[in-house]
Amino acid sequence: MLVVLLWGTAATAFEIALRWATPYQLLLWSVVVSTLVLGALLLRRGGVGQLRALPRAALLRGLALGALNPFLYYLVLFAAYDRLPGQIAMALNYAWPLVLAVLAVPVLRQPLTRAQAVAIAVSFLGAVVIVTGGQLGFSGGLDTAGILLALGSTVIWALFWLWSARDGADPVVKLFLGFVSGLVLALAAAPWLGGAGWAGLLPPAAAWPALVYVGLFEMGLTFVLWLTALQRARNAARLGHLVYLAPFLSLMVLHLVLGEPLLPATFIGLALIIGSLLWRAWIEGRRPAPT
Repeated sequence: MLVVLLWGTAATAFEIALRWATPYQLLLWSVVVSTLVLGALLLRRGGVGQLRALPRAALLRGLALGALNPFLYYLVLFAAYDRLPGQIAMALNYAWPLVLAVLAVPVLRQPLTRAQAVAIAVSFLGAVVIVTGGQLGFSGGLDTAGILLALGSTVIWALFWLWSARDGADPVVKLFLGFVSGLVLALAAAPWLGGAGWAGLLPPAAAWPALVYVGLFEMGLTFVLWLTALQRARNAARLGHLVYLAPFLSLMVLHLVLGEPLLPATFIGLALIIGSLLWRAWIEGRRPAPT
């Protein structure tokens, strides 16, 4: 539940940070914080030996995945939050499990089940309700580029999980490698994304509490807590369902802290997306295991 509570505050932290920082600054410094936290955890757990013992292929794979997460994923996601109300960006981003099911067909050669197809259709309807505000047509009140960025983040996140699912490396080692790679890429992108000189990389002092919070509780530390909980849980599937409480908690936190109005269309669309995910999981959980 601690992970759900932390992730439920992430959207609000993004919005607060983006009041003073650019999406690139938020990416850079939150990744710095996460990398330091993961490095400290790795040292504390004696994981340096595991890092050294990794086969070269696994090492390169972990570094390559860092290009997707955290670098590209969070850069796109933060840009979406910068252009959209927090509740819209957050709700659209939670469609990623359905995008994963679609991409698993060409990437993993997995067939699309009937339950998945129905869930995808319902989830798509939920996204349409969110984007249109429940009206018959797109009113143009939302930033089109922001909508595309939010939807694009679901594709990047789904690809990351598909390409990392079969990696047997220790989760903290894998996360550390990815964040080191993401940090190097973020620094390399500074001439194009950060403005002129180091002054363009440093946000105002007012942004730092939110930047550190995102680095600690959206990324590094919470990822480790979540992976640890999955490893220790007796029923990982039931634990996974708890994550779907986070978006509804996000709506309440955005409303209470930032004063965002709770739009009925956002709540209905999000309920359709999350409901379709839970329904698909229930249907697939009832199937007998293959013999």
